[in-house]
Amino acid sequence: MESIKGNWPFRELDRQINSLYFERSGLSKNKKALSNLISKKAMQLQPTDVINTPISLEFLGLNEKVLITENDLEQAILDNLQKFLLEMGHGFCFEARQKRILIDNDYFFVDLVFYHRVLKCHVIVELKADKFKHEYASQLNMY
Repeated sequence: MESIKGNWPFRELDRQINSLYFERSGLSKNKKALSNLISKKAMQLQPTDVINTPISLEFLGLNEKVLITENDLEQAILDNLQKFLLEMGHGFCFEARQKRILIDNDYFFVDLVFYHRVLKCHVIVELKADKFKHEYASQLNMY
């Protein structure tokens, strides 16, 4: 339970097991204080620990196309969703395609939305088929 509450990575869980945290917790007169102390000192799980970066999309089979559009890329990802989820890392769940969201009375469409079970957060994927532009970062920040 402590591992789940603290989002501990494997190494931190292993360290706590080897340091007999469970036994110390059972013998402690102030279990809440011990739990707080451990959670402050424990190494927290970071998004970079569970999300693969960069990801390889060779399995989509888009190599032979000269011009790839965002729609082609999105459709190829959904056609190979299982491989794409495995490439991204563990814990991802597909939630929506072209998800409509309302921000300040304007509707926007997010290309792909995933939920990460370990991090307990949504992961938004905005697909672009051209060179990176600063507007793309602003668009993701707005979401």
